[in-house]
Amino acid sequence: MKTRIMKAVLPWLSSPDDSARSRFAPITDISSVEGIPEEALKGLVEVTDNFSFKANEYYLDLVNWEDPEDPIRRLIVPNPAELDGWGDYDASDEASNTRIQGLQHKYPETALFLVTDNCTGFCRYCFRKRLFLAQADEVTRNYSAVYTYIAEHTEIDDVILSGGDPLSMSTRRLGAILKNLAAISHVKTVRIGSKTPAYNPMRLGGDLELQKILSDFTAHSGKTLYLIAHFDHPRELTDIALEELAMYRDCGLVILNQCPILRGINDDDATLRELYNKLHAAGVAPYYAFQGRPVRGNEQYMVPITEAYRIFHNAVRDLCGLAKRARYVMSHSSGKIEILGVDEKRIYMRYHRAKDPKNRERFMIFNRDDSACWLDSLIPAQEDQTRCEYGNMGSVGQRVSRSI
Repeated sequence: MKTRIMKAVLPWLSSPDDSARSRFAPITDISSVEGIPEEALKGLVEVTDNFSFKANEYYLDLVNWEDPEDPIRRLIVPNPAELDGWGDYDASDEASNTRIQGLQHKYPETALFLVTDNCTGFCRYCFRKRLFLAQADEVTRNYSAVYTYIAEHTEIDDVILSGGDPLSMSTRRLGAILKNLAAISHVKTVRIGSKTPAYNPMRLGGDLELQKILSDFTAHSGKTLYLIAHFDHPRELTDIALEELAMYRDCGLVILNQCPILRGINDDDATLRELYNKLHAAGVAPYYAFQGRPVRGNEQYMVPITEAYRIFHNAVRDLCGLAKRARYVMSHSSGKIEILGVDEKRIYMRYHRAKDPKNRERFMIFNRDDSACWLDSLIPAQEDQTRCEYGNMGSVGQRVSRSI
């Protein structure tokens, strides 16, 4: 472990003019970004007055500025369509799962800890963009109350660190969070949800203290530490990003990847297949492929369920077993719902995780609607009413397994 990490760290530390470090410095003024035509800047400044812009030179260099529909550009550069007023800031009703400020507890075993309202870069399709509005107050600075809640709820054995991006925090603060969670005996796994490995793949390589904190946690806490990375497009998996992922593994983390299926970014099976193959080759297991949430200003990124299912199914169909472990799911207010299949008349789903215990593993059938992008737009089929109310698939389940 030490040899690989030091090889990556030394060029960073020895840079005499800090040129390497400056490539990852935050850029928050959209008008300073080269490659955007001057006539387009006025409209984009209006967008960033509502939804902030944040990137860095390294990530912006991945954009093909000659292509106005470039997927990396769509991912990071503001678009006037964000101001169309479409959608809901809290499309999955996370407010209803908030037990104390900064702590969501939707499923018995898992707690979601909003540790920060900052990110290394701002994805334009962010499903929690409400956290970055001036009036937002969901993230807590009173971490001790969160630790007390987790300690008192012994059913919680899994804690997700999210936000915002935990790896955008100072090393000291992140280290303190991990130390406090390590002291809670019934917590067995901790997940760090982060897009920093894509936005700043020198975060770990440039920080010996963080390397030690992560290595000590995985070696001595008795708990498993996961990095839930967020690569949306294969071009984000640069050589330096792959090296950074290898260093996280050397520190003892288990790495998974999740991403939504997004219009103009990864909404074709060839792109998604390439992403999954590259992740698999890097030792990163594809985890969830999400149906995009109907969040304010995100209509431009939405892909209908039936189309997204086809993209996902075709992308994973011919991958090896290790590379095709992802599930195509929807993070609905009622739970995490897996989209199992689509045929000529129906859409088939099952609760992967359910907020209401009565819905646990419930199998559902809906009339096919090729325009529907969210569960609430679908009409239940008659079979769902008569055969599948609480997970009993019966003959309908046998028919579905043949159709997909």
